[in-house]
Amino acid sequence: MKEQLLKKLDNKSFVVGVVGLGYVGLPLLHCFVEKGFNAVGFDIDAAKVDSLKAGKSYIKHIASERVQKAVKSGRAAFTTNFSDIPKCDAILICVPTPLNKNREPDMFFIVSTCEAIAPHIRKGQLIVLESTTYPGTTEEVMVPILEKSGLKVEKDFYVAFSPEREDPNNPNYTTETIPKVVGSPSADGLEVANKVYQQIVVRTVPVSSARAAESTKLVENIFRAVNIALVNELKMTFMKMGIDIWEVIDAAKTKPFGFMPFYPGPGLGGHCIPIDPFYLTWKAREFGMTTKFIELAGEINTAMPDYVVARVMDALNEAGKPLKGAKVLMLGLAYKANVDDDRESPSYHLMEKLEEKGAQVSYNDPYVPEIKMTREFPKYAGRKSVPITNNYDVILVATAHDEYKPLDFSQFNVPIVDTRNIVKSGKVFKA
Repeated sequence: MKEQLLKKLDNKSFVVGVVGLGYVGLPLLHCFVEKGFNAVGFDIDAAKVDSLKAGKSYIKHIASERVQKAVKSGRAAFTTNFSDIPKCDAILICVPTPLNKNREPDMFFIVSTCEAIAPHIRKGQLIVLESTTYPGTTEEVMVPILEKSGLKVEKDFYVAFSPEREDPNNPNYTTETIPKVVGSPSADGLEVANKVYQQIVVRTVPVSSARAAESTKLVENIFRAVNIALVNELKMTFMKMGIDIWEVIDAAKTKPFGFMPFYPGPGLGGHCIPIDPFYLTWKAREFGMTTKFIELAGEINTAMPDYVVARVMDALNEAGKPLKGAKVLMLGLAYKANVDDDRESPSYHLMEKLEEKGAQVSYNDPYVPEIKMTREFPKYAGRKSVPITNNYDVILVATAHDEYKPLDFSQFNVPIVDTRNIVKSGKVFKA
């Protein structure tokens, strides 16, 4: 089985299947197609599949021209039909792993995907999970479902885990230039999975097990979450002292060793940092461990929207206006600058908390013209971005889009609450 798969990789007759055509899966599929491999993209969203078949991208930083080129090459196919799974030699699972209402891992998408492909898998396939999750998921969750097919892992098929490391719209790093960690329960599975990713990335990093690979992704994002919590706490402390945290960080980062800059914000956003730490804290309890440091960081970061709301109230108070009934314009719905990704965005929490206190909140975002249905905030679906005008009582900068940086905020003649340190004019309240 191993030799056959390795041979197919060498002669490029190897077919790659990608399940989940979002911010992770779609660029991954394109990488294989662009290296001369045939690839099949699977998604349960028929609208996405139809869009890709028509050569249209629904992700801002993935150009439609790239999709068109893949389709015209004849090497890319897109489908909602999981009966096409047997055509693939490798199946790469790139589905969401959110938290439930109790901030515990929600395995729905991994479980439902495995249940959907299990009836169709065949002997001689490699199945890789890329979704960020807790250590043990590959072997404890994925394998038992796949083995309901009657096939046995390592005897009939291989499994592996290789965490996604996408950073949407980062001009310095792409899927191909970011090293890929790969782990598997078996040496043969690791050899095959490692060679699969060697076809498309600059470097692979094989580790001893799937659990080690799962843990690697958690460590990466917990490191960021803890350090962001630290600077968020320092921001609040220094602000009481009349010290600008952004000035301090800029000065500190001139030290050529022993310091790495992290920046405060209105809360954590995106599909990784707000979620991943809780996957480990949940799993750690199974072993009688309490991850106090991680949980403290989580408390600080999740409290940041409340701090920002308090600063909005301070800004309005200085203008002699209450928050109740105030018209608030929030700049930025995406979780980070210059992307159309609003997953786990702190802007939703800001919007909700401000409205709960009686404010009238509108938003502007050039990359999110209309709010789509979300699991946590379905009530905002259909709300549309509005123009930036002088018809508001306060402006709240939540995302550092490039479009906002050259604005002359003094023209609005209202308080500006800046959570991203981009406002250079007007009456600014940093938050």
